[in-house]
Amino acid sequence: MDPQTIKEKIAQIQSKREYLLSLLEQPNLGTLRIDVNQALEEMDELIDEYRRTFPETDI
Repeated sequence: MDPQTIKEKIAQIQSKREYLLSLLEQPNLGTLRIDVNQALEEMDELIDEYRRTFPETDI
């Protein structure tokens, strides 16, 4: 996979991260809150890894 494709995929992931953040604001999320938090943590790790691997690029 070339760096441009990876950058595009990371941008997609980052946009979905915003949606997950909005889900956390829902009062009726119940036990799904745990799954949403886990997904956010994994997305953050992936984005951090991308930034360490390609420090010269912005998302």
